[in-house]
Amino acid sequence: MKPVGQMKCSLVITTYNRPEALDLVLRSAFVQAEPPCEIIVADDGSTAETAMLVDRCRDASSVPVLHVWQEDLGFRASASRNMAIAAATGDYVVIVDGDMLLHRDFMTDHRLLAQEGSFIQGSRVLLSPEITRQMLLAKNLQVPFCEHGLGNRKNALRLPLLSRLLARKCSSLRGIRSCNMSFFRNDCIRVNGFNEDFVGWGREDSEFAVRMINSGVLRRNVRFSAIAFHLWHEENPRSSLPENDRRLFEAMSGRVTFCRNGIGQHLSISAS
Repeated sequence: MKPVGQMKCSLVITTYNRPEALDLVLRSAFVQAEPPCEIIVADDGSTAETAMLVDRCRDASSVPVLHVWQEDLGFRASASRNMAIAAATGDYVVIVDGDMLLHRDFMTDHRLLAQEGSFIQGSRVLLSPEITRQMLLAKNLQVPFCEHGLGNRKNALRLPLLSRLLARKCSSLRGIRSCNMSFFRNDCIRVNGFNEDFVGWGREDSEFAVRMINSGVLRRNVRFSAIAFHLWHEENPRSSLPENDRRLFEAMSGRVTFCRNGIGQHLSISAS
């Protein structure tokens, strides 16, 4: 493994037809104290408005910005992430959703906390509908910490030393969320990335974590570092949960470490 100071970190941002939120998230990525080596927008079938936004942002960015798009055939976050990670050139990959506003030290914290044999599960601060509306209208990156309307407010505190003490390895699946997660790219490839059999919202991130843990790459919860603020939105439909829960249970009960329908099919394309 490369020394932390020499490690290249890619930032993958997933999105679907919410360019006003993606615009704010990209702005927060551009002002990172330690920029990623590249920003990859993993687009699950958005319309041309998102492509035009990414083009404009690419012109203003000091780091490469890639737009990896797939046809809109329903919620296919697994395939979208796999395509982006396959295109990544970094040793380490940080993934966030396109509604997660990043603290200025977000990338620095993920890099410094990266540790062989583990992946990072970060936390989030929940913004109310009203605060979200105000920030999107004003294109404001400053979260009003003292106002009402922040859920999980304690997650906005940055205490790096305490964060390191608390970030112990574990195998729990509780609260797995790919909206703020990071891992070594090689570890992801070893388990064949996200399982593209998952279609529709839910559990594809937990099943990915199961295979990582089963392969010996344990989870580390990060609090008080890698801070991100979740812009409010309506909840996604839950109609796919029963089938996705079944797939998750199979991975858990079968001690699965590898999925058949994963990132491998995209690696040959990205390398060609």
